[in-house]
Amino acid sequence: MIDRKKKLRIIQSSLLVVGVLVIFFTYYDKEKTSKNLIIPAETQEKIKRQLADQSQDQDVFYNIEYSGLDLAGNRYILKSKEAFSTKTNQEIVNMKLVEAMFYFKDGTVLSVFSDNGIYNSKNLDMIFKGNVKANYGESELYAQKAEYSNSKSYLIISEKVKVKDAKGIINADKLLFDIKKQTLNIASFENSKINANVNIK
Repeated sequence: MIDRKKKLRIIQSSLLVVGVLVIFFTYYDKEKTSKNLIIPAETQEKIKRQLADQSQDQDVFYNIEYSGLDLAGNRYILKSKEAFSTKTNQEIVNMKLVEAMFYFKDGTVLSVFSDNGIYNSKNLDMIFKGNVKANYGESELYAQKAEYSNSKSYLIISEKVKVKDAKGIINADKLLFDIKKQTLNIASFENSKINANVNIK
């Protein structure tokens, strides 16, 4: 009878130890797996690299959006996938993967896209750089740089400018669009020529 009780206690103790081990390893593995599932290793490495590259003097933002009215009363929305500003000069925001929409009082819309950009949150000036693409009505514009001045109410497009329109194609060095007067000036530098293929009909 005593031997039987001892055997039962040994079996019960063994089962208890096995149960505790099973529970421990089950939750221990889940904790490890859940950590990996929340932020994949590849994303963790990318974040570590970005943090290492960043200066202590910078504030980084993701998926930002600015909106407001320019001095002429036109509404705009400016978006960026990633942006940063220095703590010493927070009004200048450097952006990556930029998208801007300008809604003019006459009902027309100008959309601008670029790889990089700079936004001055104090005077609302914007600079678009790298693979600049703009759509205005049925016209498409391609360039490497576009500068929007809120205070002077103009848009300058430069560097490998190409305009595609229903009326034709224009290649130029520089376009100056006066927003107040709704006028467009086309310029070329030194001996360069303006190349235009325009359908007059």
